[in-house]
Amino acid sequence: MIFLDLFLGFLKVGLFSFGGAYSAIPLIRDVVLSYGWIGDEQLTYMIAIAESTPGPIMINLATYVGSTQAGFAGAVLATLAVVLPSFLVIILVTCVLHTFLKNKYVKAVLQGLKPCIVGIILSTGVYMTLHHCISLRGGVAANVRAVIIAVLLFAASIAHQKLKKQNISPILLIVLSALLGILIF
Repeated sequence: MIFLDLFLGFLKVGLFSFGGAYSAIPLIRDVVLSYGWIGDEQLTYMIAIAESTPGPIMINLATYVGSTQAGFAGAVLATLAVVLPSFLVIILVTCVLHTFLKNKYVKAVLQGLKPCIVGIILSTGVYMTLHHCISLRGGVAANVRAVIIAVLLFAASIAHQKLKKQNISPILLIVLSALLGILIF
């Protein structure tokens, strides 16, 4: 039964995730928590780990959850389920790419999805920030060191943009984040 649940749960994530992994996090959270596979706190930690490891977040999360629930076979099944819809859509789109993308209705739908995806990503970031800043007693318990790192990274990004007239490289931000984390924590 766990194999069917893993397959159907992550197939749902794969079917209804638009805009990449960050916009899929609320759906992943809903599926994982509704089946009781892992808790909300453990999922939040896993999202952080999945962001810092190579590979797409959805695949990393599906592999991890599948592995914890049903071993290697569960990991393979959950991973297959989460990528199957995208794989099939890509096959279909490549077959009809020229006529499909020229259709004005398809263009309109894709343009309409962009602001929705931005909103979903923003709401996920706000949720994760608020979830970790509010303690169990209901008071605010912001981690001052984490705020310092965020402010320093923001300042470095702005300074780089002003001096170099271009956005800072994501790789450089990751390296700076790691160094600041080592120094401050």
